[in-house]
Amino acid sequence: MQFITVTPVNLDTHTTSLGDYHQLNQKNYVPALQTESGDFMTECAVILEYISHQSQLPLMADYATEQYWQQRMWLNYITTELHKNFISPFRKGNWLPNTPESQDLVHSRVFPRIAYVEKALADQSFLVANQFSAPDAYLFVMTNWCQRLAFSLADFPNLDRFDQHMRQDPAVQSVLKQEGKPHSLKA
Repeated sequence: MQFITVTPVNLDTHTTSLGDYHQLNQKNYVPALQTESGDFMTECAVILEYISHQSQLPLMADYATEQYWQQRMWLNYITTELHKNFISPFRKGNWLPNTPESQDLVHSRVFPRIAYVEKALADQSFLVANQFSAPDAYLFVMTNWCQRLAFSLADFPNLDRFDQHMRQDPAVQSVLKQEGKPHSLKA
């Protein structure tokens, strides 16, 4: 598998350098990955698993092993309990909640679920078998969103340690540099 281009999506206008994002992905949200066949794959958990299997990166354990099922559990938990709870019906303009009402709503939804992750990281650096895997990559997106929203992780020292550890990784630093400055939190 070879990655050629990353195309940013303007989430306010739903456009890319390729044009109308809705024409590329009818779900009209990110991420979307165009496969070698030309089709688009969506959903973070599925894309992470696909990348792992196509690239031979050790992001997912062998299918049907106990470790694999643990990774799938975490991917689904992050998708349904964390990622989707960052979305607020009160947000205006960009992908981050950017009104006091939306920030309060997100905080009240996300932080009880983060407490569960905090406990899982009590005696280890990574979610499954103390080895970096796809769920950790996805979890970092969530902790990065907390940072962008100025939600303190002070009450979650294990999650804060995880976030700081991930930020030291050269690949993560490269992605953060490419991603650029956070979107405005103003409406």
